[in-house]
Amino acid sequence: MQNDMMITTSTHLEGYKITQQLGLVRGITVRSRGLGGNFLGGIMALFGGKNSIYTDLCESTREEALQLLVRHAKESGANAIINMRYDANEVMQGITEVLAYGTAVVVEAN
Repeated sequence: MQNDMMITTSTHLEGYKITQQLGLVRGITVRSRGLGGNFLGGIMALFGGKNSIYTDLCESTREEALQLLVRHAKESGANAIINMRYDANEVMQGITEVLAYGTAVVVEAN
């Protein structure tokens, strides 16, 4: 979904001129790991090292938030997102919100 949307953590895109600033856009998702995943993740934590159960959950959650961000930006008429960031907060024990946000803009090549 994002291949036709330019996204940067910078406040500008090199080689492009911002012609219109459309405002804040965001994508938010809330996730929790099921009982089985928590059990397996807990066992992996006992042995130390990389915990692929939680790594996969975090990666898929960020990707979902990013895709929602891109969709919101496209709906606003943007072709780029600048100053993109992620944020995560625990809503309650075991339930985490992941937010992807940035500024939707229209850019054209210099």
